[in-house]
Amino acid sequence: MLSLTTGLAPLVLAGLLGWTGAVKVFSRGTAQQAPKTALARMLRSSERATTVLRATGAGELLIAAGLLVVPANPVPGAAAAVLGAGFLGYLGYGRVVAPESSCGCSASEDTPITWRAFARATVVLIGGATVAVAQGTWWPAVSERPAGALVLLAGAATVLVALSADLDRWWLLPLRRTRLRVFGHPLLGTATDQVPVAASVELLENSLAWQAAAPVVRSALLDHWEDDGWRILQYSGVYGDRENARPVAVVFALDATAGRDTGDDPIVRVSYVDADSGAAVAVDELRAAPSRRILPMAG
Repeated sequence: MLSLTTGLAPLVLAGLLGWTGAVKVFSRGTAQQAPKTALARMLRSSERATTVLRATGAGELLIAAGLLVVPANPVPGAAAAVLGAGFLGYLGYGRVVAPESSCGCSASEDTPITWRAFARATVVLIGGATVAVAQGTWWPAVSERPAGALVLLAGAATVLVALSADLDRWWLLPLRRTRLRVFGHPLLGTATDQVPVAASVELLENSLAWQAAAPVVRSALLDHWEDDGWRILQYSGVYGDRENARPVAVVFALDATAGRDTGDDPIVRVSYVDADSGAAVAVDELRAAPSRRILPMAG
């Protein structure tokens, strides 16, 4: 098994570097993603970052070609090991300097640098060193043990896909959607009718009662409790004009067992209590509350 793994290492490494190199060189998204990378932060120029990414991609393609054509020569493997070490150094520096930026490793991912990028760079480093030391070819392993080679290549491809954040949309997101369909949404009511507070808040914010009270509400959820089958949700707000503006507690009550799966819209009760005096505020007094101006959309 070890000899098969060593024999196929050039093929696996060539596939990885060929893919990432081709994306960097030929994809139009390289120039679009370059400003979002840590490389642009380091070079202080999106144009220079694009040039470096494309040059790196060309180097990856050259190394991949060497691994495919002359795997017994130690030069392609050593070059891959040096490239992997360079990737690790760049990722470490980028993680410190610009942790919110992407690495640009495949020029098509916009997620921040994570452990997966480090793991993939480590694969390049170890794989390159293995190929350089082994100085063997990959075609005898494929021809002599085709079934084992196919299984090992499939496993290697699965690992590399799992380590590539830009491929999540092809497997991880569908997997998460399937999990939601099978096990249900986390905000749905459970078998014991114990509805999460977040589900009640979501129902409230989609109700007409919330739309009517929205001009008064000025906070997120402050407190919640249950009383006689009702779930009470408390917010803070303001009523009155500028000179006479006073704080108010906005209290909503809805069925504690209501969830997204119950079907009908829940009944929502609204009360307004003066925060200073504790007295109830009449609805007609709230009409004096100024509505919040909707800000224009950018662009």
